[in-house]
Amino acid sequence: MSSFSFALYDAFSDSAFGGSQAAVITGAATIDSAARQRIAREIGMPATAFVDDFGEDWIRVQFMSTVMELPMCGHGTLCLLTHMLESGFIKVDNNAPREISLRLPKATATVALSLRVDDRHQIMLDIKPPIFEAPPPHTGSLLKVLGLEADALTPELPIETARGDFVHLVVPLDGLEAMRAIQPDFGGMIEFCHAYGIETIAVFCSETETPDHRLHVRDFCPAVGVSESAAAGTTNAALSSYLVRHGLVPVDSDIITLNAEQGIELGRPSSIQSVVTMSQRQICRLQVGGVATRVMDGKIYL
Repeated sequence: MSSFSFALYDAFSDSAFGGSQAAVITGAATIDSAARQRIAREIGMPATAFVDDFGEDWIRVQFMSTVMELPMCGHGTLCLLTHMLESGFIKVDNNAPREISLRLPKATATVALSLRVDDRHQIMLDIKPPIFEAPPPHTGSLLKVLGLEADALTPELPIETARGDFVHLVVPLDGLEAMRAIQPDFGGMIEFCHAYGIETIAVFCSETETPDHRLHVRDFCPAVGVSESAAAGTTNAALSSYLVRHGLVPVDSDIITLNAEQGIELGRPSSIQSVVTMSQRQICRLQVGGVATRVMDGKIYL
């Protein structure tokens, strides 16, 4: 019998039982693909990170949901890097913020690491800016799976598809009342997403419950194994790009910082920060991140 260390974290949350959950398993190189999927299903978290190897400035990792491999995972990256830092595998201090390379099976990504003034590790993941496309033609079907009427939509802003590491359908709503009125049909969402090549339905409004946040977000992801995400980094990066695209934030600034609240309807409040670096009124760097909090750890036996 073999054993592997694991730890569970809550991402985008300063305290336990908020944000989005992910497991981190180190020394996972000998675990084959079939076993990884079974482990991820057994743990039951939205994401599980399997660390195959690491060096001073790189980590080789694979993310799995309960149903599939994830090409990228924002909240899983926060949990992964926080665990690597807390375990002493990677180091950072106040005077030397640093970057490392995340080596995924099909891509690489840059992660910036620093210490906040409260000594919490701040993790910021580089995300490739998405490409925006026209949405699926059947708005009525979308409203049906969200349990909403047409007047819940914001008439001034379009529904659009954002294609990046994931394919998000960006849906702007009129305000918090509309956000709270959502009655999701998860089975219908899976059918809708599969029919139109969508992976998450990212619903947002500019009215927020906390004044220092710019967006209130709900992200429905049953097509990739999570009914609703309490905190989604890749989704919030796409939403930040959407705001820039439609002139909803001042694009004459070199750096735009946006904070979003998510997970409130699930009882798992989270805070996600996106940082958009601009050059000649175009996005030249897109980062998303925050902190993660350890909840429990132990051993997995195979």
